[in-house]
Amino acid sequence: MPDALPDPSAISGTTRLYVVLGDPVAQVRAPGLLNDLFARTARDAVLVPVHVGPEGLGEVMRGLRRIHNLDGILVTVPHKIEVCRYADLLGPAAEVAGSANALRRNPDGTWLADNFDGVGFVHGLRANGHDPAGATVALAGAGGAGRAVAAALLTAGVAQLRLYDPDSAREQDVLARLDARWPGRVRSGVEGDFDGEGDHEGGRVDIAVNATPLGMRPGDPLPFDPARLPRTCVVADIIMKPAETALLKAARDSGRPVVHGRHMLDSQVLLYQEFFALHAPERNGRWEP
Repeated sequence: MPDALPDPSAISGTTRLYVVLGDPVAQVRAPGLLNDLFARTARDAVLVPVHVGPEGLGEVMRGLRRIHNLDGILVTVPHKIEVCRYADLLGPAAEVAGSANALRRNPDGTWLADNFDGVGFVHGLRANGHDPAGATVALAGAGGAGRAVAAALLTAGVAQLRLYDPDSAREQDVLARLDARWPGRVRSGVEGDFDGEGDHEGGRVDIAVNATPLGMRPGDPLPFDPARLPRTCVVADIIMKPAETALLKAARDSGRPVVHGRHMLDSQVLLYQEFFALHAPERNGRWEP
């Protein structure tokens, strides 16, 4: 008989800490997913949500870095860009995107930030039968998650990416960053990019993505009108809660294929497991799954 696993609900003086930062934070699914992972891997650890606004992020991050039993930080809206300032090192995805959604404490005490939003989003697309390679994608939103999604889509072989953000300065900054890495494959988006008739510059769209916060709150306007897209166009949203945003409902009701935001996070769990080294304990010389 194997030794009994520790009670995953027991928190003691040896428990390692993880947090997820956001404003708002009520919508995050990370506590359920990561705490379940801690239980399955017999990890003496807990992840809790921390609600902090932009005005308090610096103070909170400086405090978190000084907590000796804190091993990891997850980050959601609106902190993914700003949080990079508080990392000692940036991983490859964070370096390209200029945003991060996870930080870990290294053995030497330094903090490494990286971004798994983009690769998680691409994995979610593929898991739903939609390979973005060779596609034309219209992406609304150049914030912390949007720029990570853009970089991952280009890495995955998207033929052309049209990026739109109402903050023109932010849009141009991200376009310059992406064009330096993928010249000629990304351009500024326009309203016509969501036009299913294909009579605007650049033609039709294969995948349309909402990477803005629009849809998190009741009464939010649609980030774009899915009825203007081709009927074969995949409509994807990165919002986790509500599970079906008004955008996805409108797209589904009109017969267009949809990809929900939860798939982006579900695909990241294994990536977090590797990033934070959340493996099962060794028993009898072997690692147990």
